[in-house]
Amino acid sequence: MNKVKQYISESIQISIGIFLASLGLKAFLLPNGFLDGGVTGIAILISQFFDLNISVVLLLVSIPFLLIAWSTLSKQIVIKSFLAISALAVFIHFENFTSVTDDKLLIAIFGGIFLGSGIGIAIKNGAVLDGSEILGIFINNRFGISIGKVILLFNIVLFSITAVLISVEVSMYSILTFLITAKVIDLMIEGFEDYVGLMIVSEKSDEIEAGLIKEIRVGITIYKGATGYGQRGLQEQKRIIHTVINRIDINRTYRLVEQADEKAFIIEFDVNNVKGGILKKYLSK
Repeated sequence: MNKVKQYISESIQISIGIFLASLGLKAFLLPNGFLDGGVTGIAILISQFFDLNISVVLLLVSIPFLLIAWSTLSKQIVIKSFLAISALAVFIHFENFTSVTDDKLLIAIFGGIFLGSGIGIAIKNGAVLDGSEILGIFINNRFGISIGKVILLFNIVLFSITAVLISVEVSMYSILTFLITAKVIDLMIEGFEDYVGLMIVSEKSDEIEAGLIKEIRVGITIYKGATGYGQRGLQEQKRIIHTVINRIDINRTYRLVEQADEKAFIIEFDVNNVKGGILKKYLSK
């Protein structure tokens, strides 16, 4: 029963993602000749240059990337991605959104927002609407090149071709659209709240623990650390504090630690997602 509910929930959210992506394309980018990055950008470029139906081109261009995904990703993701891309192509073909504005800056910004929101929601629910991520994963598995570098190189080539075949101005606005799309995708996947993890080693850990709980109001985890050699020589066993805080609280937390122990050793690291535990939810209040 839980799997059925999960499937229904994912299907509804992917459908919303498809609607938002198609809105970004049909109401902003396509009527004004703008491109996005990735496979979507290739499809738009081909359809404009050869005067072909964007829906057919999008589906055809995506097929090679889906074939690559068959040997790289799980079969469930590939099937869901094929269905999602097919639905997007059909939706683009039949929907008739009118162009909202002719302001090029607004087109680039809001086209990127809607398209990025749609792609991000789809990815979060296990479907890919753009195949450039698949290519990045494939090359990373085969040659060890980072996914980010592959996608960046992919889009540099795409926008360079756009500048030559269409215009430098369109290429520049398309780069802006791509950057906005990429950022919105990250927000959709990782959330709007920005968390950081802290690992704190201090001789006054008790005082810091109390401050984190009472003043910062976050949960903490305590590790027992072994002795080691540093600038202060051989050390006794220590309690290591591990906590996750909202970035809004980072300066308050550092001040609290410094007031307790100016020589405290702190490691800060990024946290992509947090579930459960004791954590303040600023945006949910």
